[in-house]
Amino acid sequence: MSKTYKIAVMGGDGTGPEVAVEGVKVLKAAAEKFKFKLELTDFDYGGDRYLRTGEVLPDNVVEVLTKHDAIFLGAIGHPDVKPGILEKGILLSLRFALDQYINLRPVILYPNVDTPLKDKGPEDIDFVVVRENTEGLYAGAGGVLKKNTPDEVAVQESINTRKGVERCIRYAFDYARKRNKRKQVTLCGKTNVLTYAFDLWERTFYEVAKEYPDIKTDYAHVDAICMWMVKNPEWFDVIVTDNMFGDIITDLGAMIQGGMGIAAGGNINPEGVSMFEPIGGSAPKYTGKNVINPLAAIGAAQMMLDHLGESEAAQAIENAIRRTVAEKLDSLSAGQMGYGTKEVGDLVAGAV
Repeated sequence: MSKTYKIAVMGGDGTGPEVAVEGVKVLKAAAEKFKFKLELTDFDYGGDRYLRTGEVLPDNVVEVLTKHDAIFLGAIGHPDVKPGILEKGILLSLRFALDQYINLRPVILYPNVDTPLKDKGPEDIDFVVVRENTEGLYAGAGGVLKKNTPDEVAVQESINTRKGVERCIRYAFDYARKRNKRKQVTLCGKTNVLTYAFDLWERTFYEVAKEYPDIKTDYAHVDAICMWMVKNPEWFDVIVTDNMFGDIITDLGAMIQGGMGIAAGGNINPEGVSMFEPIGGSAPKYTGKNVINPLAAIGAAQMMLDHLGESEAAQAIENAIRRTVAEKLDSLSAGQMGYGTKEVGDLVAGAV
């Protein structure tokens, strides 16, 4: 008897629904080939709903979403909504409410995709960033005193718990073992300045490492990581880091793998409901023009199936992306594909 997966689909804003449709198209092709079923439910969470109702998310959102196996997201960000309202009210709220404590970001350079790094190719750029996703500076601890006066004080505190740090680090070691490539985990921090937070990170890192004798360990300050990601990306396998540093270095990773149109990510709760999305924004000025690269959304669909245990189907999608990019598309430089959004979705679905 084939398995059925209940997927919450949130197209979101701008071009988000367009790329989500292509991701779903490829998911359906994989489901048909590998004999599992998809029960897809659309949710209208995003800017249009907020402008229409004044509500970012309904009160029962967590109850509703926890009845699903995963969430597939297009993009959040509306030009008529003040920045931060939707991002904090939807993305951060769901990450915290659903305890999606891992942000998983593969940095993969596909064949025929241009990278700004001189003399680097797909064999050099293939690593993963594991970012802690619910603590750090994004926990929202702090406040403002005497706002809009010359004596204004703003405090934003980085919250790091042993539990939160350890479960993130342990996930990174498990992922390095699962990847089975260089079998190396690099801790990215700033132990020479952020001595309290990263003393906790460093101590926990090496304590957990003792349980993984088959995995090599390494440490680098975040500024050095930024340099080496550009100069020698082939040095990395799995990088683990806190929320803020992870937010920064994953965008650098997206650029060296060819841009936001390629980069996919997952907000993971290994014991609960996870959410998968393309990393790029909603790009509202391109809405309805059939010009946005859907490969990041398709990559997010691939990550979702891998997370759900459909490893064969996930591998088939990854192979289909590689074949499509290598054989069908013009060189993906400066966002040029040679095909429209829908046509690229068709090509990948056909390759599956």
